[in-house]
Amino acid sequence: MSDLINDSIDWLLATLGLSGYNVVLVTLPLAIIQGFLGIFPFSTLIFLHISALGVAGGMLMSWLVSIVSSIVVYACCRYWFADWFDRRLQRHAGRYAKWKKYFENYGIWTIIVLRTIPIVPNNVISFLASVSGVKPWPYTISTLVGNLSHIGLFSIISSSILFPDKDIGLLTNSYIAFCVLLLTIFGVSEHRNRSRRRRAM
Repeated sequence: MSDLINDSIDWLLATLGLSGYNVVLVTLPLAIIQGFLGIFPFSTLIFLHISALGVAGGMLMSWLVSIVSSIVVYACCRYWFADWFDRRLQRHAGRYAKWKKYFENYGIWTIIVLRTIPIVPNNVISFLASVSGVKPWPYTISTLVGNLSHIGLFSIISSSILFPDKDIGLLTNSYIAFCVLLLTIFGVSEHRNRSRRRRAM
């Protein structure tokens, strides 16, 4: 199924004759569809962006498209379909209960971690955030940071496939440094929160 979708996307781009930054005319609507349905991996769009725009341009466009998609899905779920999505997620209560609890306990940090480490589909992250009480502004900030990390990871993979002779050491080291920085900020933040809770007791 995934191969069929990838071939269909390639055919659509070729048929419309889109190249360069014009690919966003196709990839943005596809990203929103992916955000709701998750029928193909977002890495497909990252691959397309990098192949059309190069590493830097492809990463930037993938990041911007992913942000728009994530915010659209979150807003629709939160303001229009919250009850419906909550009922849908109840069917998978055992599977996603712990993540919903993490959303309630750690808020934006859960979103950042889940977008950084692709263990939960992006559309499910948006769904869970919308029904877990995460406010719009914290969600937006966590999406900006988390999607940047997510795009970085898959850009490293895509670049190594598309440009095997290109040195991506700087990109890889930047991604590692970014993740270490996130872990440090999280550790300091949690330490402060625990200290406040102890003083409050």
